[in-house]
Amino acid sequence: MSLPPASAETSPVSYPPRRAVTAWLFFDWAAQPFFTLITTFVFAPFFAAALAPDPAQGQALWGYATGFAGLCIALLSPLLGGIADRTGPRKPWIAVFGALLVLGSGALWSAVPGSPLAVPIALAGFIVATIGAEFATTFNNAMMTRLVPPERLGWLSGTGWAIGYLGGLLSLGITLALLAADPTTGKTLAGLTPILGLDAAAREGDRFSGPLTALWFIVFVTPMFLFTPDSVRTGMKLGEAAKGGVGRLKATLQELPRLPSLGRFLLANMIYQDALVALFAFGGIYAAGVFGWQTIELGIFGIMLTITGTLGAWLGGKLDDRIGGKAVVLGAIACLLLACLGILSLGRDTVFFVIAAAPATPGDGLFASLPEKVYLGLGLLIGLVAGPLQASSRSLMARLAPEGRTGEFFGLFALSGKVTSFLGPTLVALATTVFASQRAGLAVLVAFFLAGGALLAGVKVKRAP
Repeated sequence: MSLPPASAETSPVSYPPRRAVTAWLFFDWAAQPFFTLITTFVFAPFFAAALAPDPAQGQALWGYATGFAGLCIALLSPLLGGIADRTGPRKPWIAVFGALLVLGSGALWSAVPGSPLAVPIALAGFIVATIGAEFATTFNNAMMTRLVPPERLGWLSGTGWAIGYLGGLLSLGITLALLAADPTTGKTLAGLTPILGLDAAAREGDRFSGPLTALWFIVFVTPMFLFTPDSVRTGMKLGEAAKGGVGRLKATLQELPRLPSLGRFLLANMIYQDALVALFAFGGIYAAGVFGWQTIELGIFGIMLTITGTLGAWLGGKLDDRIGGKAVVLGAIACLLLACLGILSLGRDTVFFVIAAAPATPGDGLFASLPEKVYLGLGLLIGLVAGPLQASSRSLMARLAPEGRTGEFFGLFALSGKVTSFLGPTLVALATTVFASQRAGLAVLVAFFLAGGALLAGVKVKRAP
């Protein structure tokens, strides 16, 4: 990996050396397996298929847990970001919340099918790990503006997301090839008996995605702590910073009407990120319920989606610096909206609502039916544009945040991404429960993408004073 050359005209201040930037980029590599293995392709479908009473109830329970974690994050993100700005260093916060990610992920191993405590353990571990992952990411993001000049923030954010997707891809490949096996055949995707003596019938390979995520984070986040410089400590005590942080948060919220583009962007981000989180949270569960996909099918789907996600994030970072983050995000939202409509048109034996298609039968092979093939294609489109949407949203925030207040405004950025994150998954869960239909639950996301795109279209990208 090579960094773009700096110039005296575009680098009026001193930025850290290449080693520091590379170490920072590997935070995304360290954290991504949580989102790839646990929230999307391995543990979440396992929860719906093997722990919950049925897939519809599994989707609803997962939605309520996602919503509760999002509410906790929404309430605390801007306050903690303001405290970090006032005290200086971000690394201690990353360490604390990284520990929650590790503990929550590790606890998922104990969610044994058939155990009366399996569902509570799975949901509690998922909530704790989600809170840890999101807060650690918030404080890591707040370090961006000290690493590269403003005109290279798109490159930095896009490269970080691409590296993160590669980490998710590698962790998923390891899980499918060596750990998670079909409970019927006892073999992994590579045709092997699971390593480490993992019992396929007890779904130990699926559950091991939790401990693997924890160990992966510990190993690969270490370079960031060793080589990336942190903000200078201000000398302010934590209690004093917390007391002042409450007042600062109130003042910031009152200040937003005088920063209309920043406020509008945060509102748009709140809505479209909520829809994206829900789409990823329920994508694997939806496929497991509608098409009966198991770990192998979901894993292959995840590998293909992650490959397109890596490519999309890398290309999105380049497009960001060329045409601007706003244009990249709007294009991504348009693609996600089309993908959602396409998914809603699919059934086990229908395509585009009315076109009949023969469902798959045992022995037909992977992704044999036309609805499954269409779902696979729509999933690849989602993967291609999800990375650019997230990476360019992050770089947009870095460009719009007032100088010297990145932690505070990245806290608001996390708030905007989470303040309704309990609402989106909860509405999906409620619609699924009321109509007893997974399709009805996902219909909620169409309105979210429409509203988020409309708001973002009115944002003027200019850094706040």
